[in-house]
Amino acid sequence: MDKVRFATVWLAGCSGCHMSFLDMDEWLIELAQHVDVVYSPVGSDLKHYPENVDVCLVEGGIANEDNLELILQVRRQTKILISFGDCAVTANVPAMRNMLGGAEPVLKRAYLELGDVGPQLPHEPGIVPELLDRVLPVHEVVPVDIYMPGCPPPADRIRATLEPLLRGEMPLMEGREMIKFG
Repeated sequence: MDKVRFATVWLAGCSGCHMSFLDMDEWLIELAQHVDVVYSPVGSDLKHYPENVDVCLVEGGIANEDNLELILQVRRQTKILISFGDCAVTANVPAMRNMLGGAEPVLKRAYLELGDVGPQLPHEPGIVPELLDRVLPVHEVVPVDIYMPGCPPPADRIRATLEPLLRGEMPLMEGREMIKFG
């Protein structure tokens, strides 16, 4: 049987969802027998998102041009995209900056008003990815196949989502154990 081509992506979030993924402990050994991890920020130095990914967990909202570019590529090259955690599902905490009314007020607040020494806006290309005016949940940018809420989703929920996919089935995302936010 061919292994599932598996990826995880970390956008605008805290990495708590990835930490919860690692909390699956010894089940990760079993998972490793069924998947080829082809892209992940955890224990991987892969720079480019590959083609023909079967399943991808996407953590975080879309906050900047780099996030936007990556999520568009992920969607094009992935069969099953899972919105992984509350930040991916709703934009959650990263979207709190939306209340400031755009990228410019965010940059001014962070770099000028709160700058400790020599407050200035970054002016060299590539230092800070260009911010979007709003942080968006994944589904506002690309179609999502499965929503896995939680801040972070508990390890049991992650496993209960992945196990059916390994058998070629869609997980049943209903009930408090599978769809509780927070």
